[in-house]
Amino acid sequence: MKTTRREFLGSVAAGAALVAAPSIVRAQGADAIRIGALCPVTGVGGPYGSGMQKMIVAAAEAVNAAGGAGGRKIEIVAEDTQTNPQAAVLAAKKLIEVNKVQAILGTWSSGVSLAVIPLTNDAGIPLMHCSGAPALSVPPANAKGLGFRFQATNDRFGRAFAEICEKEGFKRPATMAFNNASGIGNTEGFTKAWKAKGGEVVESVVYEPNQASYRSELMKVLAANPDVIVTGSYIADTTIILREWFQTGQPVKWIIPGWAANPQLVEALGAEVTEGIISVDSVSNEGAEAFKAYDAAYQKAMGQAGTNNVYAAMTWDMMTVLALAIEAAGTSDMAAVVAKLREVGNPDGKQVSSFAEGKEALKAGKINYEGASSVLDFDQHGDVTPDFGAYFIEGGKLNRRYVVKI
Repeated sequence: MKTTRREFLGSVAAGAALVAAPSIVRAQGADAIRIGALCPVTGVGGPYGSGMQKMIVAAAEAVNAAGGAGGRKIEIVAEDTQTNPQAAVLAAKKLIEVNKVQAILGTWSSGVSLAVIPLTNDAGIPLMHCSGAPALSVPPANAKGLGFRFQATNDRFGRAFAEICEKEGFKRPATMAFNNASGIGNTEGFTKAWKAKGGEVVESVVYEPNQASYRSELMKVLAANPDVIVTGSYIADTTIILREWFQTGQPVKWIIPGWAANPQLVEALGAEVTEGIISVDSVSNEGAEAFKAYDAAYQKAMGQAGTNNVYAAMTWDMMTVLALAIEAAGTSDMAAVVAKLREVGNPDGKQVSSFAEGKEALKAGKINYEGASSVLDFDQHGDVTPDFGAYFIEGGKLNRRYVVKI
């Protein structure tokens, strides 16, 4: 089935309004459980952050409407990471030290999550994030087991890139990676998976951020005569690289992560430059009942289909599964709550699709919350494995041709 992702971007005005009002869900009484929403409302992640934040709010409202978790209502305190590790650390310190939040949800970029997780570890509270860096799965970052990833790892993204590369018949891939944990993780994951298939990578380049031109790095890659270039990149650098590539006139295909190859990229470069680019992103659990509830909430909040922002589906699940764990634990003590997170999200219990349904089912025994973003089965590292969509840019639109399962 073809799915078009045209207008997934949240309104800037709405995002600014959220930032201006840090406490955006106020529960009645002093006994509320405070949860921090720390999303990329501005910066590179801005196109996703407003919707992510609003879905934490919407899910908290659903919890409160069902009587709260563990007998207490949820209060959301929101801050903006600015998609910047330094800004995120300051915001996280405020949430932890001033607002006394008992969990932080919604960090997006790997650099931000890697900067924030030492703070949440020290505070003994969970960090639920959408970041891909493999380092977030293991010590030292996740030494206390308090990090929970709702996005695929960069390594799994790389494996998806390799599956798509093989399916599309490419033989001579090259890679270009932004010099950070996410960018390098994507291309290293691809290289490992591609070599396991018996393939070779004809050239690999790591480039520094914030350059006015990437022509020298690009020309090094093009000199190897690849038939496809796989990137670990962001939208700003991708825009420059593709513009400079188009000027060379050298034919080559591109496989690019979805956060860099999106409607903003098409708007910046036009349909001719972006035609045929393969954009790879996680896909939500679109057949699930939880997705239907999320989709309705997203359309109400953002005026767009929930399929337009997979990260917002993740933050909806973060709040829902956290509340279910609080309910199962019967306390807001985070050590007890964290111990229940896998129990309420993984198999062997009654399948549920909402907090209200799960709260009722917990009275009879174990539950298995099947999420809006994925089936939400946490492994020993706190990671999940979403499916991936291969979106082809055709006539200025992103059309999903198929789904890749890893």
